[in-house]
Amino acid sequence: MGKLTRRELLGQSAFLVGASASALPMLDAAGEHQSAAGKKLKIVVTGGHPDDPESGCGGTIALYSSRGHDVVILYLTRGEAGIEGKSAKESAEIRTAESRKACEILKARPLFAGQIDGSTEVNSARYKEFRQLLEAERPDVVLTHWPIDSHRDHRAASLLTYDAWLDAGRKFDLYFYEVDQGEQTQVFHPTHYVDITQTESQKRAACSAHVSQQPETSFYVLHDAMNRFRGMEFGVKYAEAFVRHTQNPPKAILSP
Repeated sequence: MGKLTRRELLGQSAFLVGASASALPMLDAAGEHQSAAGKKLKIVVTGGHPDDPESGCGGTIALYSSRGHDVVILYLTRGEAGIEGKSAKESAEIRTAESRKACEILKARPLFAGQIDGSTEVNSARYKEFRQLLEAERPDVVLTHWPIDSHRDHRAASLLTYDAWLDAGRKFDLYFYEVDQGEQTQVFHPTHYVDITQTESQKRAACSAHVSQQPETSFYVLHDAMNRFRGMEFGVKYAEAFVRHTQNPPKAILSP
């Protein structure tokens, strides 16, 4: 067998993964609106901290909101432990304000679950609280952290979301996104991609709203590389990758 060039290897890898991949509900491969009836969807994106949903799937959020869908970003915490030298209260105030600014950029509505950064809990009471928050939003699609992640708060957000999905009878379409691939998200193998080439600038701006986290010299450096790599896999400039739960409701099965 002859040697494969890097370009050929990437091309074959993208084909093998993309052969079973599609777009998220109401978004085709290029992020275009696919709702023939013009149905307005409710999208909820859950994340452990301010900046997680933005960095993991901010481009997809922007695509949904730009097409008239209702997007809610549900933060498990307010980032109380996220600013060195600041008290939990000070950090929470700063990072909450940054979250609201990021949501304005993405045209999403912020919602906070009330847990504490670094001390998140997964127990019967917390499952109930989180389930009630999600039920009140009546989502069609929920995006959350991949559960195999080095950060406990990310795992907590994922497990709470998964439990709410099960308890609801799998009524909404459930997808998992990646953050800080390799450093935090582990063994993540995408089933679906979204071309975010046209909304990457909004994603970057939303991440940059989290000034306290120095995004342009910290987490966005890695996410920029991720956007480009997932784009190479999918054959576009920038893309975000997702894993779709195979037991999603049949009515939500995606078009090819």
